[in-house]
Amino acid sequence: MESVCSISAACSLALIVRWLSALEQAQIPCGPINTLDKVFAEPQVQARGMLIEMEHPMIVKLPLAGSPLKFSETPVDYKLPPPRLGEHTKEILESLLGYSAARVQELYDSKVIY
Repeated sequence: MESVCSISAACSLALIVRWLSALEQAQIPCGPINTLDKVFAEPQVQARGMLIEMEHPMIVKLPLAGSPLKFSETPVDYKLPPPRLGEHTKEILESLLGYSAARVQELYDSKVIY
């Protein structure tokens, strides 16, 4: 099975290289669609510090894509990790949209929101 995976990967890579070469020769802008591990292995991505880690309530260190905006005088300050699914739903519905607590509970009960 391991050799089948190796052959499959080699064929996929050869196919990608062949398509990229053909498209570039035809002067069609193109590039491979990379997996995240390949994206963050790119030298330019590493040089720009695009992979950051943040503390998260569900994962000790959460790897994230950093901001592409890099300013020498005003660097990005990452304060909070991304919210968990539904983490701010109740707060948004009640305080920003004016829903009553009872209406929000109805939405939870009917599984419209989580």
